[in-house]
Amino acid sequence: MNTYLRYKQTDQLWLSSIPSHWDSKKIKHLFSERVEKGYPDEPLLVSSQNMGVVPKNVYGNRTVEAQKDLHLLKLVRKGDFVISLRAFQGGIEYAYYQGIISPAYTIMINNGGMDSSYFKYLAKSARFIDLLRLCVTGIREGQNIDYQRLKNFKIPVPPRDEQEQIVRFLDWKVSAINRLIANYQGRIKTLEMLTQRIINDYLIFGCNKNQTWQKISDVTTSRWMPKIPSHWELSQIGKHFIIKKRIAGREGFPVLSITQQGLKEKNIASNEGQMANDYSGYQFVYPGDYAMNHMDLLTGYIGISSQLGVTSPDYRVFSLEDTIHCYADYYLLLFQLCYKRRIFYAHGRGAAAKGRWRLPAENFRRFTIPLPPIEEQKEIVNKIKPIQLKLEKLIQGIEQKISVLCELRARLISDVVTGKIDVRGVEVPEFAPVEEEVGTDMNEEEVGEEID
Repeated sequence: MNTYLRYKQTDQLWLSSIPSHWDSKKIKHLFSERVEKGYPDEPLLVSSQNMGVVPKNVYGNRTVEAQKDLHLLKLVRKGDFVISLRAFQGGIEYAYYQGIISPAYTIMINNGGMDSSYFKYLAKSARFIDLLRLCVTGIREGQNIDYQRLKNFKIPVPPRDEQEQIVRFLDWKVSAINRLIANYQGRIKTLEMLTQRIINDYLIFGCNKNQTWQKISDVTTSRWMPKIPSHWELSQIGKHFIIKKRIAGREGFPVLSITQQGLKEKNIASNEGQMANDYSGYQFVYPGDYAMNHMDLLTGYIGISSQLGVTSPDYRVFSLEDTIHCYADYYLLLFQLCYKRRIFYAHGRGAAAKGRWRLPAENFRRFTIPLPPIEEQKEIVNKIKPIQLKLEKLIQGIEQKISVLCELRARLISDVVTGKIDVRGVEVPEFAPVEEEVGTDMNEEEVGEEID
């Protein structure tokens, strides 16, 4: 890739130089702020790092929905840019639809001095996100972008025809990278399905397929467990496990998050992700305790803790009390399967349309589980573990390749939109656009807040 022949220095901390023929202008001279309210009949919007600003029914049902005083929410028109509450983590989002959004958000209107597609790329570049971090105010979950500070920073403004060429070039190259990433993600999904099927067969049918079976008569249970070995029993969670609720009462303990990889300690010092203002109201999790996100049966998960820590009081912490008949690792695998196959989901209650689908305590206690002899439980786990590790290693290898491609894509975008690479003479061929695959982002902003 070629660089420009001549550069000039800027007076901006976040970007030291730009091509000599480029201009730089303050954001407030390129964008104005929209503060329009009084449109309660407009659709509620979600600001998403993966999808941009879209209606809630397009994004999904995991967000909290404003219920009252909709006339106090801000109007967003198609083509606006939205600075969401944690924009410094992922850029400023483009509005693909018209609707209303939380009054805490800042709405930017392009005054016509910059190609919107160019600014979309610039706003997602690593350099620009560094700029956004310079404009953060507040602590922990109260952090926000100070637009009054941000709008006085200058951003690069190439000639209009060059902006358009930059967009064509990046659309082409980013699509090619996205296509490779989608390929790898398809391989991961295949391996995950294979892993789930193997684990399912061992957990429910055991290691010996040449044995007599008993059919399950209960209709709900038989949907996911149609039969079990005849020498196994059926039982209920509540007969072997006890729910615990022990509030810490003070801060200073490791904070544990429930992720799709199990329980992970949160790095509070990084100030990244969902943060609480006070952790003294969190509940204890002791080594060997299970912790599950029973508030969200669609994207939640469960893990066993290897350390003392605290987690959200909204989560369910419970422990295995019957170690004579139950092997902890066997039931961890079984409970994780119940999330992945959405078996717990069928026993949930709440408002699914609003993303609140929970597993009530009584439903949890009465949930039917297989009860193989404990030695057989251990044998099943010993069969699953090496297979699981092998498949996980294959998946990790593919994920590393995806990570490299994501880094390449981010570096390419950043270098092109800030003038480190000259693409003016590059002939862009015909190509099929490929969007970045939308994944589950646990840090998406809420669709709106109720107004007191």
